[in-house]
Amino acid sequence: MSVQRFSRATLPAMPWKNGGGTTQEIASWPQGAGLERFGWRVSIATIAAAGPFSVFAGIDRSIMLLEGDGVRLFTHDGRVEHRLDVPHRPFAFSGDDAIDCTLLGSASNDFNVMTRHGQWRADVQVLDHASAIEAAPHGVLLALRGAWRVNDQACTEGEGLHWADAPLAWQAVPESDDARLVAVRIVPA
Repeated sequence: MSVQRFSRATLPAMPWKNGGGTTQEIASWPQGAGLERFGWRVSIATIAAAGPFSVFAGIDRSIMLLEGDGVRLFTHDGRVEHRLDVPHRPFAFSGDDAIDCTLLGSASNDFNVMTRHGQWRADVQVLDHASAIEAAPHGVLLALRGAWRVNDQACTEGEGLHWADAPLAWQAVPESDDARLVAVRIVPA
């Protein structure tokens, strides 16, 4: 698979089964795999109502607030208690956990990475300066703020690239002082 460009503005939004929000899939592997069979999946979700997150047994998850007031994530047994209220700070947790959430204000948007435990591992970093991104066979790059040049490609805020099944390395260079880019490298576990 070659490098694919995407824009948040044109990703289709699908409603959650529980009615608590919508999701926009950026990429998943293998291509076309459903929620029961993916090896990895990257998406953007809108959380519009309080309620339980879907349990994904055997999945490692990372979530990061993009916009909005955020949510409080918790388990009823107290093992997880986290306020997801600071943009661009990834929080990792197990998809096996029965996570519940309450809104900290109005709806919010978050960036989600899911990898099948024992098969894939995700390295999620938010960059704010020129950086070399080590080669990975799969991954996603998304300009969170400002404009970036990644290798020979320009990405403005809300635009990105994803690739699969081809080890690629990147040189990311911000084109403004306040620019931020999320780099997700997905490698075999």
